[in-house]
Amino acid sequence: MSAKKTALTVLSAALLLPALAVAPAYAVTPAPTPTPSPDGKGAKPPVKAPAPPAGMSAVGGALLGQPGPQVHLLPGAPALPTNLTGRSWIVADAETGEVLAAQNAHWRLPPASTMKMLFADTVLPTLPKEQVHKVSQEDLAGVGAGSSLVGVKEDLEYTVHDLWLGVFLRSGNDAVHVLSSMNGGVEKTVKDMQAHAEELQALDTHVISPDGYDAPDQVSSAYDLTLFARSGLQKKDFREYAATASAKFPGEQKPGQPRDAFEIQNTNRLMTGAGGITPYKGIAGVKNGNTTMAGSTFTGVAQRGDKKLVVTVMNPAAGGVNAVYEETATLFDWGFAAAGKVKPIGELVPPKSADTSSHGSPAQSHENKQTAAASEEGGGGLGTALGIAGGVVAALAAAAFVINRRWPRGRQARGGEKD
Repeated sequence: MSAKKTALTVLSAALLLPALAVAPAYAVTPAPTPTPSPDGKGAKPPVKAPAPPAGMSAVGGALLGQPGPQVHLLPGAPALPTNLTGRSWIVADAETGEVLAAQNAHWRLPPASTMKMLFADTVLPTLPKEQVHKVSQEDLAGVGAGSSLVGVKEDLEYTVHDLWLGVFLRSGNDAVHVLSSMNGGVEKTVKDMQAHAEELQALDTHVISPDGYDAPDQVSSAYDLTLFARSGLQKKDFREYAATASAKFPGEQKPGQPRDAFEIQNTNRLMTGAGGITPYKGIAGVKNGNTTMAGSTFTGVAQRGDKKLVVTVMNPAAGGVNAVYEETATLFDWGFAAAGKVKPIGELVPPKSADTSSHGSPAQSHENKQTAAASEEGGGGLGTALGIAGGVVAALAAAAFVINRRWPRGRQARGGEKD
């Protein structure tokens, strides 16, 4: 299939005002939401939400381990939104790693399909995208009941590129299991993912399944999911898949005829505008999820002017599929308005193998060999059109978006929890 290119569409800009003085950090607890009574004649007492653990990991900073919203406002900074219902969330600068605000950032919660960011960051560099694989029944074994599927069929051939489109756009657990099989099997892939999480210092994460399917001991955190996104976005292919709004996916193969294809659309509603959500200007991925145990989860990255932010929201209590997108957009708006007007409350720590001897020099470790090339190709993330081979129909995000990570000197995880 031939490549199609679409222009970069980051149009928004934010004016950042310098801060004059420091105000103390504070936490604000949003009021619980009343629920309707069964007879419809009034509101019942608010349902008490589960409380976060009193002691959480302090990786990235002590305030990140404290329960409740945390922010350190400077004069002129906008107040945190008061209508947030997510159990856990974080707003961070995608390049510097500075955390602008967070709530229960290290609360270990079910991640749903946002775990696929770790899967992709771990496995994507190991399989050439042109490699062709004929799917067997064994490849699809273990796909959980009720899983999201892209429509992979046994006895048909797919390229690795096709399968990654199925993972990123349709959150296809069938595609995840086939790629895991190609990586040596689900068990090996889970071990690889766990090892990579530990390399990234994502110590809240315990991997049970490569696709994020509900399992009692499978947990991550808003902090760790943000680390996965930031690491993945160093990789050109990861960025491009995450930024693809729709694509053609291979269908049936009839003898003597060209293979059928059908359109698939990204389930990221902030990108596509599905479900009545207004597309967020400057959105460049990353991954959403929803399961019974996890509720809705989402990690997104967006750009305004030269400012790039990453936001993760886990399990909003507001209910409905759109709540996680609405609260993410609210936090993006706050973060762009607050940039330069808040004192960071913590940081996204570098991987263990990162070279922190000088600012802006990430180690070319096993999971990050593409960083330098991606930065050169992307020209700092500006001005390059998207081109993904394999039937791309539309890309509505900043596909040339490049995050140049700036590691703090000599920082390692402190106070982290281990499985």
